[in-house]
Amino acid sequence: MSKDEISKEIESKFGNHLRIRVNGILIENNKLLMVKHLMGKGKILWSVPGGGMVYGQNAEENLIREFREETGLNVKIHKYLFVHEFLDPPLHAMEHFFSLKSTGGSLKLGEDPELSKRFQILNEIAWMSIEDIRSLPQDSLHQIFWRINSLEELGLWKGYFNFENISIK
Repeated sequence: MSKDEISKEIESKFGNHLRIRVNGILIENNKLLMVKHLMGKGKILWSVPGGGMVYGQNAEENLIREFREETGLNVKIHKYLFVHEFLDPPLHAMEHFFSLKSTGGSLKLGEDPELSKRFQILNEIAWMSIEDIRSLPQDSLHQIFWRINSLEELGLWKGYFNFENISIK
């Protein structure tokens, strides 16, 4: 499978329309649970587990499902944090971030059921300290991690942030 095939699959499934996504921030022992995504053309993206909302399910149901699919963990919502507008054409999403608490399960890298086995983009799962996150190249990190100085900052953010990390509070 070529790298271009992955990017074509991502674009066909998720691109060129606005998606609503839910994302979970799970911090344990001063480490954040992160997932590495293959984005095609050699590009990777480290972000927190999450995904697109399914029509007819509320945000909490969607996030619990997405977290279980990607990580094998069961979680409960602790609180709503902020919304981030992600724009990296052809991808555009309104991403809602929630802090979570783990309630069980066994950590393992899962799959994205929206993609076939051939085009799975989930590549790695890891607990990362702020030092681990800051050691990654900026272009391989979700935009919300570009300028953070501590994991605690994520729990303090409120309001709307866009793809240029501009905040409207």
